[in-house]
Amino acid sequence: MPIYEYTCEKCGAQFEEIMSSAATTCPPCPKCASGATKKLMSACRTRTGGGQTGARTAAPSSGGGCAGCSGGSCATCH
Repeated sequence: MPIYEYTCEKCGAQFEEIMSSAATTCPPCPKCASGATKKLMSACRTRTGGGQTGARTAAPSSGGGCAGCSGGSCATCH
């Protein structure tokens, strides 16, 4: 099951919960027990071959390098 991030609209706490992707309601806030919570948009994380667990990587561009360069010569492209 995926981990989702939530925020409490009452106390402002942010928290994570393991939830079914089929769940239609948000869990209550663990800090104040309010049901006024909403799901946040989370950043996508991937694992690269360089052992950088959780590193954010750029999508490849059409020029052969990463989104940050076009020649594949920056530190991200190796």
